Amino acid sequence: MSKKVAIAISGGVDSSAAAWLLKEEGHDVIGVTMCLGIPTEEDGPVKCCGPKEIEDARRVCQKIGIPHYVLDFASDLEDKVIRPFIAEYLKGRTPNPCVECNRSIKFGTLLQKVRAMGFEYLATGHYARVDHDHVPSRLRVPRDTRKDQTYFLYAMGKEELRHVLFPLADYNKDEVRKLAAAAQLPTSEKPDSQDICFISKEGLEPFIKEHAGEKIDPGDIVNHEGRVLGRHRGLPFYTIGQRGGLGISHRTPLYVLTLDIESNRLVVGEKHEVRATGLIADNLNLLADHPPERATAKIRYAHRAAACEVKWEDTSLIVHFDQTQEAITPGQSVVVYDGDMVVGGGIIKEVLGGSN
Repeated sequence: MSKKVAIAISGGVDSSAAAWLLKEEGHDVIGVTMCLGIPTEEDGPVKCCGPKEIEDARRVCQKIGIPHYVLDFASDLEDKVIRPFIAEYLKGRTPNPCVECNRSIKFGTLLQKVRAMGFEYLATGHYARVDHDHVPSRLRVPRDTRKDQTYFLYAMGKEELRHVLFPLADYNKDEVRKLAAAAQLPTSEKPDSQDICFISKEGLEPFIKEHAGEKIDPGDIVNHEGRVLGRHRGLPFYTIGQRGGLGISHRTPLYVLTLDIESNRLVVGEKHEVRATGLIADNLNLLADHPPERATAKIRYAHRAAACEVKWEDTSLIVHFDQTQEAITPGQSVVVYDGDMVVGGGIIKEVLGGSN
């Protein structure tokens, strides 16, 4: 049955192919591109939603034969993503802005806007699956598990999930590129976007310095005994598990264990010290009505889901892993899975059973 669908088209090959698939299936489709106020960078990495990408999105919509709209979300990005992103770093945490952008902007404000325009669904080029045959709708891992992006999507609410489509659920990346080439889409050979969209090619550290609004002081690098081993440039420029960039000569490799904000000290140790058995998370989002006590969980996007016991409380999630995990990092998301279904997740608040 034909649906009214707005496709969030970023100017990349994935969303372009998703738009083409929806049109081929006979749906009433429009393309919507978010303008995030991101400047063009010569010789910089490919970004989503930059000026070049907006033009590419327009060309794709013209090729497919669907209307194209550009909506301004620059202030939303600043208020809902960038400011919290900087605030988290200043607290000694390592945030994941893509999770927050999906929750508050793409599947928040943008979904509200397209629903107000009369469209039943918002589609994206994410590699994920949504099962609308169940109530509530279920978020699941896609066929191409190597490109699985459910980690970034767990924070959307049950009501929002009801109005979302992921046309690439049954495709892998090679098939998507072949499909785009066969359809003669102008983005078929375009490289994938890299890094965080609002971070320039100069990197994260200059961005934090520019946006922090306060002085970031250097301090001591110490071991667990408090012995001074060196100096750090400022705690926001480090993350738990980091090995490189410490500027320390030591008989064994050293890793960041703790960012001690109160004393402005960076605590380092050997690799075994960066492992921990569990975590506590807050800012929860639960997508399943009956979450299991035994599950698997990811502590970062590129992490393999690990077996664990989970306990959902009113405002916190407690996870105990069967085997120790490396570099569990406050500020990152933990996402819980029951088989291929996303149960929910939260923001890591505290590390359990480790040296940090």
